[in-house]
Amino acid sequence: MIGSSYMAGSSVSEPGAKDSELRLLVPANDVAEPELSIVIPALNEEPTIGQFVDWCQEGLRRAKVRGEVLIIDSSTDATAEVALAQGARVLKAPKRGLGRAYIDAVPFIRGDYVLMGDADCTYDFRNLEPFMAKFKDGYEYVMGSRFRGYIEPGSMPALHRYFGTPLTTLLLNLLYGSRFSDIHCGMRGISLPALRRMDLQSQSWEYASEMVLKSVHMDLKTAEVPIRFLKDSEGRVSHHKRAGWFSPWHAGWINLKAMFIYGADFFLFRPGLLLLLIGLLLTLPMTFGPITIGPITFSLYWMLLGLTLSVLGLHGFYVGCIVRIFFDYGGARTRQWLQIFSYTRSVLFSVLATLIGVGLTIPLVRQYFHFGLRLPTDILPASRYAITGLLFIIGGAMNFTFTLALHAAAANVKRR
Repeated sequence: MIGSSYMAGSSVSEPGAKDSELRLLVPANDVAEPELSIVIPALNEEPTIGQFVDWCQEGLRRAKVRGEVLIIDSSTDATAEVALAQGARVLKAPKRGLGRAYIDAVPFIRGDYVLMGDADCTYDFRNLEPFMAKFKDGYEYVMGSRFRGYIEPGSMPALHRYFGTPLTTLLLNLLYGSRFSDIHCGMRGISLPALRRMDLQSQSWEYASEMVLKSVHMDLKTAEVPIRFLKDSEGRVSHHKRAGWFSPWHAGWINLKAMFIYGADFFLFRPGLLLLLIGLLLTLPMTFGPITIGPITFSLYWMLLGLTLSVLGLHGFYVGCIVRIFFDYGGARTRQWLQIFSYTRSVLFSVLATLIGVGLTIPLVRQYFHFGLRLPTDILPASRYAITGLLFIIGGAMNFTFTLALHAAAANVKRR
């Protein structure tokens, strides 16, 4: 009987596991003090789970590493029973998303290193040596790469292989200067301390992008290893096909969303600085009169455009700084920003900028009263002074509110 190979009807609580909906089932031949934990979510994988656990055991033997297989199971079929019979630990969890499965598993992981993947036998877990070699060399995050390894014909849809995965990988590499070749590869390894510090939040497919982006934010020592990617077993239907035609597009969209959220500083900080520079170049030089360059005369309306760009740029820059505080795992960047925007100096700068701005708007106010509470249709020099003055007033006010937000964020963001 399957039940005879594990502690029948028993469950084990782990330190730090507070979710009463989670239940750990331990096999009779459980491994003590594993060095590597193979952590795999599973949903109705009864046809493949037995072979998958066998592959994992074979991979552990080949790599000469003491390891455990931990299946996070939300199935309605016999996936859990088969996995237990093959010697895997099973964490019974409600069905609530792929990313959430990994979050649920963290308190139950015992190995120094964690290897993730799928239970469908598409990733070849019989070859674990490259991952362990990188871990032994001190790497904290080891990505598998299908493109640098082997992709069995028919295993990956052409849209994913030649468009979706290369495009999103290129985008992330351009944003962060990284050198990944396959950011959506599900077979990946991470040290347990790094996984805990990473503090995953994603509940679904987007966990993969969150992990990659946070590995960059955390400055983890990262490597890639080639892997083998195989076709689905005969008769098995992938989760995307089970969920319908829209599922791959939804997964792509939420992964793109994760890239924008966890890479928000890139979309705010640098573009903000660029817009601010362009805005200042359009505004400040024309404070004292129009400027003509070739056939183009830059005057009041260009100044208004410059004012708009400056405000947008300053906003992006400031919000980007706050986002960098949220993703500053070591604290060095936070200390740098607090030094640049020290409270007293920054507040004094805000007051000074505001006073300069008010001073530049006074001539226009005086003209307004001089002409009987209305202004002539001609563009007055005071109008240009006032636009520059508004820029200083807005900048001073934004700098003050940013200083408050920066110091509040630095004081309250918890370091992992």
